[in-house]
Amino acid sequence: MPELPEVETVRQGLAQWVVGRRIASVEVRHPRAVRRHAPGDVHFADVLAGRTVLDARRRGKYLWLPLDSGDAIIGHLGMSGQLLLQPPGTTDETHLRVRFRFTDDGPELRFVDQRTFGGLSVSEGGAELPDEIAHIARDPMDPEFSDTAFVAALRRRHTEVKRALLDQTLISGVGNIYADEALWRARLHGGRPTDALTGPAAQRLLGHVRDVLAEAISEGGTSFDALYVNVNGESGYFDRALNAYGREGEPCRRCGAPIRREAFMNRSSYSCPRCQPRPRGSLRG
Repeated sequence: MPELPEVETVRQGLAQWVVGRRIASVEVRHPRAVRRHAPGDVHFADVLAGRTVLDARRRGKYLWLPLDSGDAIIGHLGMSGQLLLQPPGTTDETHLRVRFRFTDDGPELRFVDQRTFGGLSVSEGGAELPDEIAHIARDPMDPEFSDTAFVAALRRRHTEVKRALLDQTLISGVGNIYADEALWRARLHGGRPTDALTGPAAQRLLGHVRDVLAEAISEGGTSFDALYVNVNGESGYFDRALNAYGREGEPCRRCGAPIRREAFMNRSSYSCPRCQPRPRGSLRG
């Protein structure tokens, strides 16, 4: 699933190519793509026609586009969602779900989603921050993110540190890939109990989370297949810089020990057994 760097890359593309444009019409080609819009697909299209996009914003892994009506379009890419800019007349993608045409007859915005786990909706009065995503915590790239509050909240939790990093109500935007990368840099095993972390260790981990996210954004995110691309259909390149995730059996770039893979929440965690030993106090035993 796309994490913060991938979603931020898409947001930047929308800011460049969509903001300031007026929507001429919306074509919903698959109702599941707007299933979170309770009034239905016809209402979704009608309420957006004639509206101008004012900005492109992000909260964690969610995007929203404030409109001149005071409403906002909310977008979540899910497992395979793509927001693509295509010249009018370009052949429709196989999994095209929603098409936005604009009054300037410029590039269309297309929501393409093979697995239809993602979706779009309209938040009434949600231009500043949609109520639907207000519960999601700020991410560490947000200028209003509080390092002090995060460290204190993290250390109050009684859970594993990786589980905490994936908790979007504590810190948003961090998923499996970047959690593993930050933990590798911090030399912490994901099973370390959060309430056993010292303040400096928690602060150091946060710094590595921020650094990993910033570096991944600069590379356009991480693409392991053709499902994640930016608005121009281009892949990200951060996968070339991964130190832990997906490198089972390969030598640790720090000490040479083979990277291990462990089962974690129906997924996998990758770490170095030498640099990141499992703590005695791990909640997994």
